[in-house]
Amino acid sequence: MEQLVSTTEKEATTPVMKAIQKHTAGFGAKLVEVPIPTPGAGQVLIKVKATSICGTDVHIYEWDDWAKSRVKPPYVFGHEFAGEVVALGEGTKRIQVGQTVSAETHIVCHQCKQCLRGQYHICKNTKIIGVDTQGCFAEYVVMPEENLWVNPESMPSKLASIQEPLGNAVHTVLASDVSAKSVAIVGCGPIGLMAVGVAKAAGASRVYAIDVNPYRLELAEQMGANVVINSLEQNPLELIMDQTDGDGIDVVCEMSGHPVAIDQAFKMVTAGGDVNVLSLPAKPVAIDLTRDVVFKGVRVQGITGRKMYETWGQVSTLLATGQLNVEPIITHVFKLEEFEQGFELMRAGKCGKVVLLP
Repeated sequence: MEQLVSTTEKEATTPVMKAIQKHTAGFGAKLVEVPIPTPGAGQVLIKVKATSICGTDVHIYEWDDWAKSRVKPPYVFGHEFAGEVVALGEGTKRIQVGQTVSAETHIVCHQCKQCLRGQYHICKNTKIIGVDTQGCFAEYVVMPEENLWVNPESMPSKLASIQEPLGNAVHTVLASDVSAKSVAIVGCGPIGLMAVGVAKAAGASRVYAIDVNPYRLELAEQMGANVVINSLEQNPLELIMDQTDGDGIDVVCEMSGHPVAIDQAFKMVTAGGDVNVLSLPAKPVAIDLTRDVVFKGVRVQGITGRKMYETWGQVSTLLATGQLNVEPIITHVFKLEEFEQGFELMRAGKCGKVVLLP
């Protein structure tokens, strides 16, 4: 394992690494040198080959109300990555040095009612790396062995690094049977763009992509959307009802978090259809529960994380078989030191997925 020795202390012998630290309770982040972590019992040390920026990371970077209530600077953030195993802690059994891995970012307790039922993705005591623990915007990261997913050696690191958010898209879309059905993706951020591709790969008959960002709507077309709708220029409800003879959409995946878009999602779904909600609105949202849910017999599913590890298997299969190509979504790659450029692109919505290379 290579060692980066701090230049700030000539006598320092503790191996250090470059990392992006949420250094203060305010806007921004800072590139720093911190000690390389040591894996404890049941843990693995991984040399990060690629790490990608998530919307959650942007919330932390901007220091919004959610970040203020959740994270405690200073600490290294970031939670999406791929890398090579370089050291094992005591008691590890499955993972070997030299393997390339990605990680399920939810660390679960195995003790709550949900875990005992095998519903690990909704563990009551979930901790998220890069949010509740030290993260992966660094040259090295430590993870529990049980959270690691072994990647094919042939998989490019930048692609391997976005499997975690891709899992969100897969979980959201495949929570319903979308084969030969119409699907609407409301909100075309990076995960929404992935969801467009997943819906097509799963056999959706027609995929509608809805957003207000022309750049991302172009990416949605590249991912296979049959119809793209700019809500600032067209009324999504009128257009969809016209194209479906007034029937509406079979499966709606809500990924925007915008109150108006959420209301439209429930209005555009067909009677007996599904609304799968992955988005996280900042405030309570009003919907017409009587007309748009109860009288229509709509099934509503809240989606969080990925099913451990069913979703990871689905992600791997979709990628390995070539059914799903997410390369168009990776629009920008920067060095770790250039992280500010990546965050500004994310904040402006002028990108798909942004990958950082330590």
